[in-house]
Amino acid sequence: MTERTMNEPAGIHLGSICGTSASQINKAFAGALLAFAILLPMLAHAGVVSVETVNMAGRYMALGIVALGLDLIWGYTGILSLCQALFFALGGYAMGIHLAHQGTLHNGIPESLYVVYPYKVGESKGMEVLPWFWLIFKPFNLTILLGILIPGLVAGLIGFAGFISRVKGVYFSILTQALTVAAMMFFSKNEMKLCGTNGITNFTTLAGHELSDPNVKIGLYVVTLICLIGTYLICLLLTKSRFGRVLLAVRDSETALRFAGYKPYAFKAAIFIFAGMLAGLAGMLYTPQANIITPSYMEARWSILMVVWVAVGGRGTLFGAVAGAMVINLLYNAMTSQWSIGSFDWKPDYWPLVLGMLFILVVLALPDGLAGLWRKMVGRIAEVD
Repeated sequence: MTERTMNEPAGIHLGSICGTSASQINKAFAGALLAFAILLPMLAHAGVVSVETVNMAGRYMALGIVALGLDLIWGYTGILSLCQALFFALGGYAMGIHLAHQGTLHNGIPESLYVVYPYKVGESKGMEVLPWFWLIFKPFNLTILLGILIPGLVAGLIGFAGFISRVKGVYFSILTQALTVAAMMFFSKNEMKLCGTNGITNFTTLAGHELSDPNVKIGLYVVTLICLIGTYLICLLLTKSRFGRVLLAVRDSETALRFAGYKPYAFKAAIFIFAGMLAGLAGMLYTPQANIITPSYMEARWSILMVVWVAVGGRGTLFGAVAGAMVINLLYNAMTSQWSIGSFDWKPDYWPLVLGMLFILVVLALPDGLAGLWRKMVGRIAEVD
């Protein structure tokens, strides 16, 4: 170790070493996870892991994109939104309607709509009419565009109406949750010709490729991984920019920001729209991998789960939000299956208790979530080095 000059404060040299070590460890950890994510399809091709495992990972990565958007709203801007599930479902329905066109048709009507078609008085089989809005989602490119723009537009309407009226705190959370539940009831009605509570399913092909083909499932995983990396980098650049610093100012002191001449509602609406578009993208990626989209994705439990992902992962840490979504969903997959250890029989009914205790643990003992725990571990390793 080089000798410190007399003018150098005692803590700087050690701090710089710790910071460098922590940064290197963080990058190494992120690199290892990325390498594993890239390696996973290769392991499936080699038969080491099943294609279903790759498919599951793809779905959970899509949910990680939702968590990124919610973290921008809640972690960086201080707005607890409970309608990300609505934007996610809107993107999912856009893709679901498109996929339904590629499946089995009955007199030009996709099977999912045909089996629950709401006949009017005097109508019978053979008199079905395809709704005009189903035709809009027939072209693939237009579906991709609308699957992102429609959630963004809905988010803009909700955001501007709420933020200009200065609705904030728990009131905004209740408002967004109420709108999501109302949308769920709307989508659940057969009269709306959105397939009711059954949802849209029976998908067979996407862009001419069979969804049941293992190579197509791996391809969807790769596309989802690329989208997750891309959205993460965009969010990272956003938080490091001047716009990101304004978002932090909105969170920490909105009143002071307003007195400084800014218009906080414009910044809140902008980030709310962006997060809604991210959720719509996630819904489009999730639907062909889950092979179904239903109004149940707009239930209150989904909105709460999304908040839990970010809380467990760590608010205000983009990497933590993605990690929280992945970890919670992997736990869900493991703990909603029935298994035994010795004389103890685990039942799926126990999962809500585990989730509740995990959330309480994070609130009381790990307020910074998994990201905070990781930082502490890295800090200790750096001190040892």
